[in-house]
Amino acid sequence: MRCVVWALGLVVLLAAPTAAADWGQIKPAVTTQADVRARYGAPTRETAQKIEGYDSLQWAYEGSQAPAGIAKMIVDFGLLTPSGYKKEVVRTFRLEPKHDIFNRKLVVDGWGPPSRVGKEGDLEFFLYEEGLLVYFGPDEKDVTVMIFTRPQKLPPAAGPLPQR
Repeated sequence: MRCVVWALGLVVLLAAPTAAADWGQIKPAVTTQADVRARYGAPTRETAQKIEGYDSLQWAYEGSQAPAGIAKMIVDFGLLTPSGYKKEVVRTFRLEPKHDIFNRKLVVDGWGPPSRVGKEGDLEFFLYEEGLLVYFGPDEKDVTVMIFTRPQKLPPAAGPLPQR
C-alpha cells in the first residue's frame, strides 16, 4: 500500500506545473496591483511606461515604505499571456536587500540548489527555473539583488552560462 501511495505522489508531483518563485506574498503572473497595495500600501514612486507597445506600471518602495530588511523593492505590472494582456498582474519584482539580510545559505535553504550558476563580470549569480535570479556581491556571500519572474524554461546545461 505504501508503494502505491508513494507512486501516486510521484505522479502528482511530476504532473504538477512548476510553481513560480515568490517572496513576501508576491508571485509573478498571479499577484495583482490590488494584492500588492493591500500588503505594502501605496508605493513611494509610481512610473507609467510602455513595454512592447503595452501600457504598464512600475511601483517602487524605498526607505521606510520598503519591506523590513529591504532597501528597495520594485514591482513591474503588465503581463502578456496567451489569453491577452493583463495590465494589473505582476510581471516581475526586484528586491535590493540591506546588507547581511540574505546570504548564499539562506537562498539555498529557501529556494534549494540553483538550476544554473554563472558570472556576470565579477559577480556570481544563481538562476532558478522557478523564476528567480540572485546576484551576490563581490564577497560571493551576501545577496545584492533578487529578481523574481515567471518560471523560465532553461535549455539543457552545456557548461557555464555565457558572460554578458
